[in-house]
Amino acid sequence: MADPVAPRSDVFVFFGATGDLAAKEIFPSLQAMARRGRLDVPVVGVAFDPLSLEGFRARARAALEEHGGVDDEAFRKLAASLRYVGGDYKDPATFARLREAIDGAKRPLHYLAIPPSLFGTVAEGLAASGSAENARVVVEKPFGRDLASARELTRTLRRFFAEDAIFRIDHFLGKEPVQNLVYFRFANSFLEPVWNRDHVRSVQVTMAEDFGVKGRGRFYEEVGAIRDVVQNHLLQVAALLTMEPPAGPGRGALLDAKASALRAVRPLTREDVVRGQFRGYREEKGVAPGSAVETYAALRLTIDTWRWAGVPFLIRTGKCLPVTATEVRVTFRRPPVDLFGDVNGTPPDQIRLRLGPEVVIALGARAKRAGEAMVGEPIEMRAVHQRSDEMLPYERLLGDALSGDSTLFTREDGVEAAWRVVDAVAGMTDAPYGYEAGSWGPAEAARLLDGDERWYDPAAAEPPA
Repeated sequence: MADPVAPRSDVFVFFGATGDLAAKEIFPSLQAMARRGRLDVPVVGVAFDPLSLEGFRARARAALEEHGGVDDEAFRKLAASLRYVGGDYKDPATFARLREAIDGAKRPLHYLAIPPSLFGTVAEGLAASGSAENARVVVEKPFGRDLASARELTRTLRRFFAEDAIFRIDHFLGKEPVQNLVYFRFANSFLEPVWNRDHVRSVQVTMAEDFGVKGRGRFYEEVGAIRDVVQNHLLQVAALLTMEPPAGPGRGALLDAKASALRAVRPLTREDVVRGQFRGYREEKGVAPGSAVETYAALRLTIDTWRWAGVPFLIRTGKCLPVTATEVRVTFRRPPVDLFGDVNGTPPDQIRLRLGPEVVIALGARAKRAGEAMVGEPIEMRAVHQRSDEMLPYERLLGDALSGDSTLFTREDGVEAAWRVVDAVAGMTDAPYGYEAGSWGPAEAARLLDGDERWYDPAAAEPPA
């Protein structure tokens, strides 16, 4: 049974309205929503800066000029919806002015684009001013630094908001290719008979970036690759690949299936992880001279379910690798008999799902080579998706939050299950292996592989289909 339609929020309030996240993601997404006719509520920015409304509109326009461009008609609609409240988050007067600015709205949506250390302060101010009643709240990752802090963060928010009113946003889940992964798995019946340990030999997920920390060394020193993208983005992809079919179309069904899949992942030990650091990282501004923070991580996941027992799930991510790309490779077992004498030693059959920057679904197999001899060659059949009208991730997620649809957000049990997987290896302090910028990371990552298995490196760009 489908979930009942949730009441739509009638005002969008975002704290941290003059910060980097607002400039890079929120304003472009709000403009895109206005262009599509989906921004039908007032937008109230809240920040420390003492800006006038015109000053706030100018700040929004400047952000758009730098990040994606200004659509004059859409920006006119966005600007007309804007309001602004400046003040200290610890000052009750700030929340009194916010209460006036939302002008009688009954179901506000509050977006906390601020450090987690301020969540409790803002939530308490909202509650004291009456602005938390019938409200929803959106919070950004990281959802804690470990399992204990994630639970504490939840306890803080739950003092003022019910769990179904808390929307933990991970922009990766709003991307079109990630949505396509879910659709491809469960809209095609041919996959289910082979999507299991009897036919799948291994699964690899690679998230590569060809750039470094971009001047954010001080921030990266606090997180590292495992906290930055493994605990959230890449474990979410693993959950989508391994979960059982959701029990119906209801909003909670997908979240139930993902949480169950994450609970089946065995907690990582040091033997399951290879950490690396690109040479030159320690010279970045804000990075400690002897830093042991990883800029690369390769992990081997063990899934304790009947479907996936014995199938290695290999995950890796890194900065300063040869390309920027995110890709899934599902490798199948070889035929039980090499009937033509030319299969062993050749690439096995694969399904390749490119999640970025292009959107690609590809099937790698063997076909007979032209000629008299009964010999084959590897081929790949590809579907390349055009992305001309693709929604921005935050555009989709903000629209869903306004509608009360939590399907693409993460729930408390899923967050805790993901932290349980990485808790013992996040923040390791032993020295990571060094690797050269532009390489595929430290050679030591090969120890996570079985037999003749190898890492499959994504190409720089997909050739035309």
